[in-house]
Amino acid sequence: MFRLHHVLSVFNTVHLNANRNRKKINHTRTAKRSTKLLYASVTTAILLIFSTFAFASLSISSDEQQIRPVYALPESGCITYDATTLTITVSCGSPVSLTDIYEQLGGAENKALYKDPDNNDGVWLLNANVTILAGSTLNIDSKDTKWLKIVADGQTLAYGIHVYGSMNIDSVKVTSWNPETNNYVESHGSRESSGKIVHVGAPRPFIRVERRGTGTTNITNSEIAYLGYEGGWGTGTSGIHYHLAGHGSVIRNNDIHHLYFGFYSVGVGGMIIENNKVHDMGHYGIDPHTGTHDMVIRNNTVYGNNGTAIICSQDCYKILFEKNVVYNNNGAGIAFSRNVTNSIARDNNIYDQSRAIHVSQSHNNEVYNNTISNAKSAIAVISNSSANNVHDNNIRDSSSPLRIDPGLDQVNRIYSNNIENSSTSSTPDTSSPDTSYSSPPSSPDTSSQ
Repeated sequence: MFRLHHVLSVFNTVHLNANRNRKKINHTRTAKRSTKLLYASVTTAILLIFSTFAFASLSISSDEQQIRPVYALPESGCITYDATTLTITVSCGSPVSLTDIYEQLGGAENKALYKDPDNNDGVWLLNANVTILAGSTLNIDSKDTKWLKIVADGQTLAYGIHVYGSMNIDSVKVTSWNPETNNYVESHGSRESSGKIVHVGAPRPFIRVERRGTGTTNITNSEIAYLGYEGGWGTGTSGIHYHLAGHGSVIRNNDIHHLYFGFYSVGVGGMIIENNKVHDMGHYGIDPHTGTHDMVIRNNTVYGNNGTAIICSQDCYKILFEKNVVYNNNGAGIAFSRNVTNSIARDNNIYDQSRAIHVSQSHNNEVYNNTISNAKSAIAVISNSSANNVHDNNIRDSSSPLRIDPGLDQVNRIYSNNIENSSTSSTPDTSSPDTSYSSPPSSPDTSSQ
């Protein structure tokens, strides 16, 4: 009642002032001007009425203040959790952090993302999938995070981070974590003959940039470990996977280890992968795949992987392999496989490999200025590869420095290579046929790992 009487009093006061003003108007002035004055007075009254309600609404009780949720984000409700699918969905117009997710989901009351009870200083446990929708960005960085542990039980549970928008991981550690064993999940499965035979592994968390994604997923200055598993051909659970999206992303200055695949991509362009340590994978180290193009793979140290260190396979083009250090991988060091074209391998240092540089069914590429030592097969050009230039490489301590299939020396240019303390034979080593780059079995989506 007090507010209503106050509003009426304000209105009457303004109206009385308007009448007094009208009496003072010179009668020789037009009625139009009087009308304008009346409109101005009424407008003032409306503004005063609005301000009265506005300021009154701020005078809420302390009890009402306590039940209002307080979020770090101006957009409350743009982070949700579905308990049926165990999925956190981010749909915010401005970038969000793990703290933002934690607070919008209820803080300590939520079980989807919570602070490590043994070390809550920047250590988080993620017990849910995360989906970042187009137009949204998730930042996982050192402002509020040291270590993101993604929960897994080593039996059936495999949460994924699915990116349709953008994500930035910087200066943090991201791994799987089994709270029961208080350790990483280490089983990842395996495959033979490049996918012909698969042995499904215990599920582990994974990062997947999804088809039709609109932004970039950048991973920098971080440790990424114990993610990904063999879920069967086409499941996309390999570890770090860019699927027809994430163009222009950067993976730089990381220690990436004990994933199933260190990196896998389909149809992605403009990425830079540089200055990383990539080691101890269950299968390949760095594997840009079907239709990947305009990618720079530079200054990485790649070792100890249970498959090829760096391979681009199936219709890749304009790939630069440059200044990488590669050794002790159970496969080739650097491989051009199945119609890789217009790509370059230069200034790489490759040693202690069964196969160092492998060119198979690929065309119009250049291999030069590489240093190769202690390799059974230093440089191989096989399987109808053509129009490749192989020159000015330094090869030593190799039993097969230049492995060229019969007749391919006529359709490729191989010249000015410096060979020391090695066999001079260039015939194929038929004692161990190379089947590691065979096509996978037929599948509705053979572009997905």
